Amino acid sequence: MKLVIVESPTKAKTISKFLGKGYQVESSFGHIRDLPKSKLAIDIEHNFEPSYIIPVKAKKRVTQLKKDAAKADVVILASDEDREGEAIAYHLTEALKLKDRPASEVQRITFHEITQTAIEEALKHPRAINEALVHAQQARRVLDRLVGYKLSPFLWEKVMKRLSAGRVQSVALRLICDREEEIKKFIAEEYWTMSALFVKKGSEISMEANLVAVNEKTLGKFDIPTEAAAHILEDQLSTSIFSVAKIEARESKKNPLAPFTTSTLQQEGSKKLRFSAKQTMAIAQGLYEKGLITYMRTDSVNLSKESLDGAKKWILENLGEQYATDTPRAFKTKSKLAQEAHEAIRPTNPALSPELFAINDDPKAKKLYELIWRRFMASQLPQAVFKTTSIEIKGINAAAHKTFGLRASGTVTVFDGFQKIMPTSGEEKIMPALQEGEPMHAEKIMPIQHFTEPPARYDEAGLIKVLEEHGIGRPSTYAPTISTIQTRNYVEKTDQRRFKPTEIGEAVNTMLVAHFPQIVDVEFTAKMEDEFDEVAEGHKQWQEVIRAFYGPFEKNLEQKMKEVPKIERALEVSDELCALCGKQMLIKYSRFGKFLACSGFPECRNTKKILTEEEKALGKCPKCNQGDIVKKKSKRGRSFYGCSRYPDCDWASWKKPESKEEEEVETTE
Repeated sequence: MKLVIVESPTKAKTISKFLGKGYQVESSFGHIRDLPKSKLAIDIEHNFEPSYIIPVKAKKRVTQLKKDAAKADVVILASDEDREGEAIAYHLTEALKLKDRPASEVQRITFHEITQTAIEEALKHPRAINEALVHAQQARRVLDRLVGYKLSPFLWEKVMKRLSAGRVQSVALRLICDREEEIKKFIAEEYWTMSALFVKKGSEISMEANLVAVNEKTLGKFDIPTEAAAHILEDQLSTSIFSVAKIEARESKKNPLAPFTTSTLQQEGSKKLRFSAKQTMAIAQGLYEKGLITYMRTDSVNLSKESLDGAKKWILENLGEQYATDTPRAFKTKSKLAQEAHEAIRPTNPALSPELFAINDDPKAKKLYELIWRRFMASQLPQAVFKTTSIEIKGINAAAHKTFGLRASGTVTVFDGFQKIMPTSGEEKIMPALQEGEPMHAEKIMPIQHFTEPPARYDEAGLIKVLEEHGIGRPSTYAPTISTIQTRNYVEKTDQRRFKPTEIGEAVNTMLVAHFPQIVDVEFTAKMEDEFDEVAEGHKQWQEVIRAFYGPFEKNLEQKMKEVPKIERALEVSDELCALCGKQMLIKYSRFGKFLACSGFPECRNTKKILTEEEKALGKCPKCNQGDIVKKKSKRGRSFYGCSRYPDCDWASWKKPESKEEEEVETTE
């Protein structure tokens, strides 16, 4: 009997369908060895040797797998093909005592899709565990443990108890804090633009043209700085004579985007489906384990010949020859981060279109599958072809001794190409049929006021994009990084789903930037990722990477622990009295931010949330008239409004209290 071990029960169930009676497929339920949470567990004096344990929750599973392995003629380790999967395979050999068995009895197989063909092919080509990949994973794990367990006590001592620091998370936090600082320093600048509305006689098609030049000099963004300047131009344009100066038609083509990588899938999941990165990866994991898509942690845009053949077959059968390309479209992996030879994220069966998709009536899984299927299929369709017509209009105002140049353009689709599968937003704009020299009449002159805007806060898609562009993290780390800085209450999401640092987050970032600049340095963090890659390729020893980092880090930490004073916050007295005992309420701090606490502590333990300006405007609870209306989050992350006296008062509503359309909501959601 051959024992196949994978990470998850779902993956085990899918693979077991493809194997005969001579195979037993079991799951390890993820990692079966890890570093203990109670101590550092890194022997710094002995080459940074990690001390792994079998967690309590995994012991029963390990015992059963040992029994299964003892009965098996061959043990096949079929965990995922990335570094994390390789590490799981290694830890299985250690925990199950497989190292002493002959190499022929312990085999490692990998595949990037769970299909019968892929599994059968993998079984034909077993290999040994790739120690370089294991060492690369271990290097990251050890370095992150050293930074987290050594730096967190510094924050406890100097900022506040129960804070924590992480290597990649701290850089992500810095990016968000730096952006917030840019926004705070930003000063809006006024500018104006001018446009005119033209309608050709006998035509219902209107044309809006923008002023682009005055006296044949191209207008700069700030050349109309004030309302007064705009009105002068408005008066001059209103009394000008216009004619068509030039008509130019050109054809343009647009290529489809490459199939998804982990990063681009998370970005589009956020933009199109409003999924968090964590949610996108969880759903994608489920689709992969059910054999519906290829492996979801990848930075490659390569596609297999079989998938390309399958795509062309579907295109010919469903769309026709005009949508089939002569040769498959290939994409080049731009990312310098590309690790092992993975494929892009694609459907395992191109013929399984979204209309045929069924997975336990899970609407979110269906939406993500459709996004993946359409992106893949569109990548193999022809270019979209457009016709863009540009019309230049000349205005002459003899009295003002001025000429004006205005420009209008419109684009129509000639051939939809890949947009047949993946339509893009934007309405077509048809231009009126005109001839050069034809006189024009401006029905309306429109001066429009603008103000420059500060850089936008990062949303999940934007943060993932900038992390990838800077070479920070890898496909497996984007989602947990974003999740961690939210869980630690270092950042919060605004109503526009964008990240804003909390007061605690800003305090932690300020401390790290001032005293541990290397830890939060974008270039240094990217360099560490490159070094992990060198370990994975067998070009560097993992201990060498850790040693080069740890020496200077430890020396700086010891020095800063002695030199840096604790952030002392003066006792702040609020203007509010305790509702229980009547004493003054004090403003105090926790890792979750500021709150009110009774000055009569410990005799009175009353605490209260500090209301935001938005919440103050909401007023008192309409049910009990004692508590304040506060904004809360349900277990599923949806915002609602409730009474601050909950559970004593259970009033809650999805709608703001000003709305007459209040919907009662169960606070236990």
